[in-house]
Amino acid sequence: MERGTNDRVSAVSVYLVAQNRLLRETLVRLFQKRSGISVVGESRCSDSSSTEITQSKCDLVLLDSLGTCESIGLVEELSRHVPRTKIILFGMDEDPDCFLRAIQVGIRGYLLKDASSLDIITAVQAVARGEAVCPPKLCAVLFEFVSRELRRKSISVNGQKRTNLGLTHRQRELMRLVEEGLTNKEIAANLNLSEFTVRNHISRIMKRVDADTRHEAVEVIRTNIFSPVH
Repeated sequence: MERGTNDRVSAVSVYLVAQNRLLRETLVRLFQKRSGISVVGESRCSDSSSTEITQSKCDLVLLDSLGTCESIGLVEELSRHVPRTKIILFGMDEDPDCFLRAIQVGIRGYLLKDASSLDIITAVQAVARGEAVCPPKLCAVLFEFVSRELRRKSISVNGQKRTNLGLTHRQRELMRLVEEGLTNKEIAANLNLSEFTVRNHISRIMKRVDADTRHEAVEVIRTNIFSPVH
């Protein structure tokens, strides 16, 4: 009896957020079969709130999307107000922009759509131990991004002057909207442009600032233009 009590105390408590009810029920049954993992709550993303998740006192949130305003807002609120609660995304695409955005808002695990049930369980256990989990290719993307950022910061510290990188006012305005997380369609509507024109602008800007993704381009431009000079 005493041993069982200790097992329950040490169990990783998980709050599951998934839009598909069948998926939620399947994962709940999966975790119930594993000792050391306890599901303390589950809901759809559209019905979830940071308050509800916080009140569950979970150790970890398992979330199936970062593709909606609701899910991004939920992650940002949890990262800001309950930083001890770790977040894992699952069912994701191998998309460098989305991956870096997820890291920016505070996730600790990123699992692709082809992740197995064992992969999910292993990720939950690893993140609960204080580790981070991501696919090898995206891990390489993160290393490259950090390396570039450190080089840019070093250049800035050494007194390099900020420039406008040769971007037009319209291009800088467009990249501000990219930085805010708007889609190409939303940017086109804001600037009264076609989506084709927006894509072309972003592609040219990425080449000009030597960035592999639009997220990296935003970071370069923020360093050189958006941030004030101190």
